[in-house]
Amino acid sequence: MSTTTTTTPITDADIIRLAQHHAQTTSPLPSYLLSSDSHSKLLSFLHARISFPSPSLAVSEYTLSLLSLISLSPHTPSLTSLLSSLLSSYTHLFTSSPLIPHDPNSLKTLQFFVSLLHHVPASSLVPVIDSILLYLPQINDSDDTQILDLLPCCLNLVFDSREEVIRGGDYVDQVFDKMLECNWSKELLLKMVSTVREFSFIDKVRRREFLDKVFVGMKRVDLQDLPSLVYQLLVLCASKGFSKREVIEGIVMFFGSKMGLKVSSIIRQVEGTVLLHVNFAVKQDLSLGQEVMGLVRSDFRAFNHFTVAILLSVARVRRFSESSIGILKTSLLTAYRDYKFAKDCNWLSDDLKEEYLENVKLVEKAVLRAVNESSYGREHIVPSIVQFGFVLLESVEERSIKELWNSNGLLGIEDLGIQMLKILFEVHDMARNEIIEQCKFRILSLKPEQSMPIIRLLGNLIQTYPYPMLEHVSRLKELLDYFTFMHGNVAAYLVTALLPLIKFSRDLQNYTILVMRKAMFRREETVRIAATTGIIDLILAEKQSKRDGLFSFQESSSQASSSQQGEIPCSLGEGLFQELSGLLRRCLYQQAKVKEVMYHGLLKLVLMDPSSGGAVFDFLLPHFLHFFRESHGQTDRVSDSSWACLGFSLSQENEVGRNLAGESFSSAFLKIRKFLRNQNLEDPGFLTSFYSLNVRSGILGQAQDAGSKPLEEEKSKCALILSGIIEVVLNAIATDLEKATDIKKVDLEKEITEFVDLHDSLDKDTRQSNSSRRGNVRTATQDIPNGIDSGHIKLTQGRIPFLATSSIFQLLQTALKLYDTDCSNTIGASQNHSQSSMGNSSKCCSKIIAFVLNAFLRHLKSLSVTGNENPLKTLIYGNIKMLGPQLLKLIFLLKSVPKFATDQQKKEAKGKKDDEDRREHLHLALICLKELMMVSLRSSNLTGLLEDMVSVSPFECPGSDDDCEAAARIDDQQIRSKELFIRKTLIPLFSELLALSYFGEVEIICDMILMIGNKLPSKWKNIHGAWAVRVCKSNRITNSKVVKSIVTVAITLSLPPTDLIVAQDMATELLKVTGSETVGPIEKSESYPVINHSTSAAINSCILQLIEAILVDMDWATKKLKTFSLVSQRSTNLNESGENAPGLAFEENLYTRAEAVVKVFSLFVLMSLKEPQAEHLLRLAAKFYKHLAQMSKLRIAPKGCKQLLPSLKFEKLVELTCKQLTGPLYNFVMLVQKLSKVSKVNLLRNAKRSTSRDFKILDPDQMMEEDAPNDESSHDDPTAVENESGEESEDNDGNVSEKILSPESCSPLAAKDSGSDGEDGDALPNAKRVKRGRVVQDSDDET
Repeated sequence: MSTTTTTTPITDADIIRLAQHHAQTTSPLPSYLLSSDSHSKLLSFLHARISFPSPSLAVSEYTLSLLSLISLSPHTPSLTSLLSSLLSSYTHLFTSSPLIPHDPNSLKTLQFFVSLLHHVPASSLVPVIDSILLYLPQINDSDDTQILDLLPCCLNLVFDSREEVIRGGDYVDQVFDKMLECNWSKELLLKMVSTVREFSFIDKVRRREFLDKVFVGMKRVDLQDLPSLVYQLLVLCASKGFSKREVIEGIVMFFGSKMGLKVSSIIRQVEGTVLLHVNFAVKQDLSLGQEVMGLVRSDFRAFNHFTVAILLSVARVRRFSESSIGILKTSLLTAYRDYKFAKDCNWLSDDLKEEYLENVKLVEKAVLRAVNESSYGREHIVPSIVQFGFVLLESVEERSIKELWNSNGLLGIEDLGIQMLKILFEVHDMARNEIIEQCKFRILSLKPEQSMPIIRLLGNLIQTYPYPMLEHVSRLKELLDYFTFMHGNVAAYLVTALLPLIKFSRDLQNYTILVMRKAMFRREETVRIAATTGIIDLILAEKQSKRDGLFSFQESSSQASSSQQGEIPCSLGEGLFQELSGLLRRCLYQQAKVKEVMYHGLLKLVLMDPSSGGAVFDFLLPHFLHFFRESHGQTDRVSDSSWACLGFSLSQENEVGRNLAGESFSSAFLKIRKFLRNQNLEDPGFLTSFYSLNVRSGILGQAQDAGSKPLEEEKSKCALILSGIIEVVLNAIATDLEKATDIKKVDLEKEITEFVDLHDSLDKDTRQSNSSRRGNVRTATQDIPNGIDSGHIKLTQGRIPFLATSSIFQLLQTALKLYDTDCSNTIGASQNHSQSSMGNSSKCCSKIIAFVLNAFLRHLKSLSVTGNENPLKTLIYGNIKMLGPQLLKLIFLLKSVPKFATDQQKKEAKGKKDDEDRREHLHLALICLKELMMVSLRSSNLTGLLEDMVSVSPFECPGSDDDCEAAARIDDQQIRSKELFIRKTLIPLFSELLALSYFGEVEIICDMILMIGNKLPSKWKNIHGAWAVRVCKSNRITNSKVVKSIVTVAITLSLPPTDLIVAQDMATELLKVTGSETVGPIEKSESYPVINHSTSAAINSCILQLIEAILVDMDWATKKLKTFSLVSQRSTNLNESGENAPGLAFEENLYTRAEAVVKVFSLFVLMSLKEPQAEHLLRLAAKFYKHLAQMSKLRIAPKGCKQLLPSLKFEKLVELTCKQLTGPLYNFVMLVQKLSKVSKVNLLRNAKRSTSRDFKILDPDQMMEEDAPNDESSHDDPTAVENESGEESEDNDGNVSEKILSPESCSPLAAKDSGSDGEDGDALPNAKRVKRGRVVQDSDDET
C-alpha cells in the first residue's frame, strides 16, 4: 500500500487498512500519523463510529487498528501523546454508557490498552483514573467491570511515578479510600476481589478495610458466584500483604453465621464447593491449614457448623489429619468442661452460666449439622467424620458428668459421637463398612472402659437399622470369635448388644450359642461368667420377643430393601430355656460368682415371664434335693438327723412324687422356718454340726488342711450363711405381717422378735471372728460415726440384701410399736420396781431396732450401686420413699425418752448401758436418713419423700413467722419441699441434739443441711448460710469436728461475696484467739464464741480449704480471661458491634474476688500458725501470686496492639495486695524460715524466690548487735535466719554464708509453686549468694 499524500484527506477506513498492511510488512509509519496536528481528526473518527449500525464492532475495529499502529513505535513522543488522548477518549466513551456496548469487543480493546499503559505519562493517567472512579457506582453488570482492568496498572504507574506534582503515593491512597467509600454492587465486588491483588501500594490497614467491605457485601452476591469469590479470596492469601487469618476468618464467619440461618439444598451444594476450594488451597499452601486451626483455637466464637466442616475437610490433608481432629475434640471438651465448671462456680453471674450452656448447645448443633449436610457435595469429609466420631467415643466420661448433660438437655460427648456415626451410617452407604470395621477393631484393641461406648454404638446401630446390619453379620461373627479373649464385662455386653439382631438372623443366633458353649468349658472364671450372662440374655431375648411380638423391629426407621430380603426375622424357637438348660445346669457346679449370675438371670426370667416360674423350679429342684429331704424323725440334740428336720441332707435318694416343684420349695421353706425358730443357736454344737454338714456337701468347699484357715473362721462363714437364711425368713414373715389380722399379727411379731434374737446371736459370732476387720459394734460415743458407717459399707459390698423395702417398712413399724410400748412399760416397771421385766423388754426392743437399722443401711448402700435396668430395682427396692416417715418417727422416739425413765435409769448401770444403746441407735438412724437423702437426690423421689417426712415432723417452723410463711408460699414444689424439710425437721433436730451435746449426731445433721441446701436457689441458700453464722455467734462449742461442720455450712451456703466476708470476719477473730507476733492470744472470741483454743485449728483449716477452692476457680477464670484478652486486643469480624461486655464483666468479677482473697490472706499471715497450717498457707500464697502475675501479664498489650490503661478495679487490687498482703507476707516468710531452721523441717519447699532482688540483704553486723550474745537467744530473733532448708551454705573458701532477709516496700512476692517436695530448700542461685559480713546495698549490682 502506498503512503497517502497530505493533500488527500484520510479516513477511518484508511487507518484500518494501514494497520492491516503494517501487520504484514515493516514499512515506516506515515507522517500524518506522527504529526500531532492530525490527532484531533483521528480521535474524531472514534466518536463518529459510535453512530454506526454496529457501534461495538466499529469502535473496536478502529481503536484496535490505531493501537496496533501506535504499538509499532510507542516511545515516539507524538504517538505517546496520541495514546494518552485515545485512552482518555475511549475511557470516556466506555463510562458514558450506553455509547459503547460492553461486550467481548470492548474487553479485547481494553486489554490492548493495558499492554501499552506503561508508555502513557503518569499525569495523563490521572484523568483516566478519576473517570473510572466516578463510574464505579454505575456498575451493575459484569461486563461493566471491564474498565477496571485498567485500574491496577494505572494506579501502580502513578504510585511509582517520580513526578512531584502528582504525589503518587498520596494520590493512590486517596483513590483507594474513595473506592472503599463508594457503594459496591455485587458485580463490582467480584471484580474488585479478583483485581485487588495486583495493587502493589495497599498498606496493612487498607487491606483489612478492603476485606471488611468484601465480607459485608458478600451477602448480596448470587449463590452461584460465591464459590468463585471464595476462590479469589483464597488466591489473595497467596499474595503478599493480605492476612491469611483474616481471609479465613471472614470466609468461616460468613458461611457459618451470616448464612447459617439459610438452609437449602443449593446453599449446601455451594458450601460443599467452597469446602473443596479450601481443601485444595490448604494442599497448595499448608500454612492456610495452620490458620484455620489457629482461628478455632484462639477464639471459641468462630466455632460453627462451617468451621467443623472446614476442619473435617482439612483433616483429609495427611499433615493435618490428627491435629485438625484434635482441635475439634479440644473445642468440644473445652465447651463441656467450661459449662460444668461455670455451673458449679458460685461467683459467676447467671447470665455467664447461661452463656456457657448456650455455647455447649451451639457446639452440639454445629457438629450434628456438619454431619447431616455431609451428603451435599462434601463426601470427601466422610472419612474424617468417622475418625472424629470414634475419637469422641474413646473419651470416656464419668457417670456424674453424663447425668449433668442429661439434666440440661445436652447429649454429652459419648452420645454426640454415637449420634454422628448413626447419621453417617444412615446417609452414606460407603461409610457403613468402615464404621463396622472400626467398631470391630476398637472393641478388640481398646481398654475395657474405652470399648464400652463402641459396643453401645454397635447396639444403637442394630436397634435402629437392623436390616442394613444384616449385611455385616459375617463381621459380627468374626468379632464373636474373640469372645473368650475379651474382658468379661466387654464380652457379656457385646452379646447383649447383638441380641436384637439375633431375632433377624438364625445364623447369628446359632453361632452365638456355639460360642457360649465353648466359653463354658474355659478355665477362666471371667469367661464363664460372661458366657453365663450371654446364655441368660439369649433366653430373655426369646421371652421378650414373644411378649412384644415377632415383628416389633419393623417399626424401625430402617426397612429392609430388596437386597436384604434373604434374612427375615426368625423366632428363637420354642423352649430355648429347655434347649440351653444343660449349659445352665453346668453352672450349678461352677464357682460361686457363676452361680450368682445364673440365679440372678433366672430371677430376671421369672420377673419377665411369670409363667416360666414352674420351669425354673423344675430346673432347680434336682439340685436342691442334693441338700434337702423330708424326714419325720425328731431328736433332742443337734446332729445330722436334726439337720434333716431343718431340711438339709446328703442323701440323693429323694422322692419328689407328684408334688410340683414350687410346692416342694414352699414346703421345704416352711420346715426350715419352723426348725430355726425352735433351735438354740447359742448351743456350741450347733454351728460345729452345721459346718461339718456344709463341708461334706461341698457348700464351703473341701475340708481344711492342717495349714489352712482356722475352724473358727469357717464357722463364722456358716454363721453368715445362717444369718442370710434368717433374713429371708424375716422377709417372708414381714410379708405375712402386712396381710395378717390383728390376732395373727401378735404371733408374727413374736416370731420376728425370736428370729431377730437368733440373728443377733449369729452376728456376735461373726463379729468376734472378724473383729480386726469390722471392729466392735459397741464403741465409745465419740467413735460411733466411724465404727458404724465403715462397718456397714463393708457389709453391703458382700451381698445383695434379702429384705425388700416393704419388709423393712413392716419391721420399722414393728420396731416403732415395740419401742413405744417399751417406753410405757419402762415407766410402769420403774414405778413397780420390776427390773427384770423392764430389762428383758428393753433388750428385745434394742435388738430389733439395731437389726432393722442395719438392714436399712445395707439396703440403701446396695441401692446406690444397683442399675436402673436391674430387676431387683423393682422387686426388692420398690418405692423407697415409703421408709422415710417411719425412719423419722423412730428418730424422734430415740431422741425424746421420757424424763422419768431417764432419771431412773441413770441411777443404775443397766440404765446407763441402755442410754448408750439408744444413742448408738439414734446415730445409726441418722446415718440411714442421710443415706436415704443421698439416694433420693439422684432420683425423682426426693420431693415426695421430703413432703411425707415434713408431714410427720412434730416441730414447728423456727424463726420468724414471715420466713415460715414465705417458705410455705414457694410455688416450685421441689424447692418448697426442701426448704420446709430443713426448717421444720433438720434445724429443730440440730438445736435439740446440740443441747444434748450429741456432737456426732449434730455433724450428720449439718451434712444433710449442706447436702440439701446446695440444691436450693441463691435466696434460700443464703438464708441458711446466715442461720449457720448466727449459730456460730450464739453458741460456745469446744468440739472441733462439730464447729468445723457448722462453719462449713455457714461459708458454703453463703453465696459470694458473702462467703469471703464471713471468712474475713472469722479470720479477724481467729487472729485474736491465735495471737500474732506482737499481740498475745485470748481464750475465746466475743463475736464468735465457737472460735476458741480448741476449735481454732479446725476453723483455720476450713477457711484455708475455702481459699484453696477459690484458687482453683481463679486458675480456670484466668485462662478464660486470657481468651477474652486475645479477642479484645485484635479487630475481628466476630462481633460487629464491638461489644465486649461479657469479658469486661467477667474480668471485674475476678478482680473483686481476688480482692476479697487478699483481705483474708492478710489476716492469716499475721497469725501464729502451727507447722502444717503455715505450710498450707505458703502453698496457697504461692498459687495466688502466680495467678496475680498471670492477670498482670494479660494487661500488657501484645506487640503491634494499642496498650490500654489498667482498669480501676485492677489498680485497687494491686494497691490492696501491696499494702495488706505482700509486706506482712514477707515477715511471715522470715518467721517460717526461722521455724524451718529450728525444727529441721523445710516448710518453704512450696515457695521459691526467683531473684535476690525480691529481698534486701541487711548488714549481719548490725543484726548481730541486736541479737543476744548466745546462740540460744539468737533463735528468738526473726531476722537471724538462714535459708529455708535450715542448712548453712558454704562458698568456695569454706566460709559459711547466711541470708538475712527483710521485706522490700510493696515488692511482689516472687513465689511459685515448685510442685515437688524434693526440691532443694535454698531457692537462690549460687551466683546470687553473699558471704557473711558483706553488706549489699543494691542487689542489682550483683554478678
